[in-house]
Amino acid sequence: MPVLIIVGILVLIVIWVVGLYNGLVRLRNRRQNAFADIDVQLRQRHDLVPQLVETVKGYASHEKELLLKVTEARTAAMAATTIDGKIAAEQQLTSALQGLKVQVEAYPDLKANQNFLQLQEELSDIENKLAAARRFFNGATTEYNNAVESFPGNMIARNFGFKREVMFDLGEDTRKQMDEPPKIQF
Repeated sequence: MPVLIIVGILVLIVIWVVGLYNGLVRLRNRRQNAFADIDVQLRQRHDLVPQLVETVKGYASHEKELLLKVTEARTAAMAATTIDGKIAAEQQLTSALQGLKVQVEAYPDLKANQNFLQLQEELSDIENKLAAARRFFNGATTEYNNAVESFPGNMIARNFGFKREVMFDLGEDTRKQMDEPPKIQF
């Protein structure tokens, strides 16, 4: 009889460990799926950036350094292969695009150009979709990180190689820009 109790306890422990492990796998896969949704939006943004740069080039030929920075950031973002690498590269591209938006303000003819307005509207739409996808990704990442770091899941996570993952945040440059008050000129 005591042997059956010990076997029963061992079976319950194995079932419990398997359940925790499978839960961690589900959360990791949900996070990866959430990033796949971001990847789709990023691809659309990457396809749109060259069109935007070419349109701006026609009006702002002396802004070559800024346009080169945007192009290089896009290339780096497309070349990134890991989720962490893509997050870092996309932060740089977002920062470069914000710099482009600031420079565009100096060109009233460009701001009135129909092609540019359409591209800007498409970029704005993609940025809104990206924001929603990032929120979902960060929610999935938070849920995953909570499971990896909370007891008793942390014991299973540590033994099976699950680790804390990074969030898709604004990045230091963008955060600094957002902390500055807007400049209003008349």
